[in-house]
Amino acid sequence: MSTLMTFEHPLNERVRTFLRIEHLFERLNYFAPQYDAWATRVAVETLLDIASVTARADVKTELLKELDRNMATLKRFGDQPGVDPRALEQVLGDLADAVGGVHRLSGPIGQIAREDDLLKSVAQRSSIPGGACSFDLPQFHHWLIQVPEIRQARLDHWLQDLRPAERAIRLVLSLARTSASPRQVLAEGGFFQEALDVQAPAQMVRVGINGTGALYPEISGHKSRFSIRFMKTGPQGRPSQIPENIPFNLTCCVF
Repeated sequence: MSTLMTFEHPLNERVRTFLRIEHLFERLNYFAPQYDAWATRVAVETLLDIASVTARADVKTELLKELDRNMATLKRFGDQPGVDPRALEQVLGDLADAVGGVHRLSGPIGQIAREDDLLKSVAQRSSIPGGACSFDLPQFHHWLIQVPEIRQARLDHWLQDLRPAERAIRLVLSLARTSASPRQVLAEGGFFQEALDVQAPAQMVRVGINGTGALYPEISGHKSRFSIRFMKTGPQGRPSQIPENIPFNLTCCVF
């Protein structure tokens, strides 16, 4: 039984940032609960990446704008036939909770981590290859060899003002991903392109392909057009476009 592999590509800068933050949280949430000190190192490095991305002054504002836009869009659907009022009410409630969680943050997203002295020292040394080893950062090494419960408590503290943003971003991306149904299309000669309606801008493109093959899509695009090239990796590791016609599932997430 084949597995469907899904590839996503953002079509605006806001969704691009959200997808990057989601990716970083997925890595953080995988390594943070593990007992091994090496896993904790990866979790801290990922936390620093999240703190760096969210340091941009507009992330909090952009997130609130997107939540408000989603709520306004869903409210317009309320009177349309076929809409489940209870399901709609549930989603609107989730969005309202997400807005409240972000609004309750006393400062910028990720400020706790960015102002922590230990994390500052790790961030400064991490720009040097191998710079965060034990003799460079004895305080960090001492913390890493503590019992997992102590490490987890400190991680939870650093994440206090990041978790509301994580929940809000996951909700926004989930609504975008489920806003349209996939359709079967054909990439002739391994290439596909399509124009988009600028009056109803798409948030992202999702491509689903058979997981048993050796091909993968390279996607590029913006709010008015996107293109997809199906590629395969040659013996020397150099990618090339597949000349055959490739059927695949395409979802243009317009929400």
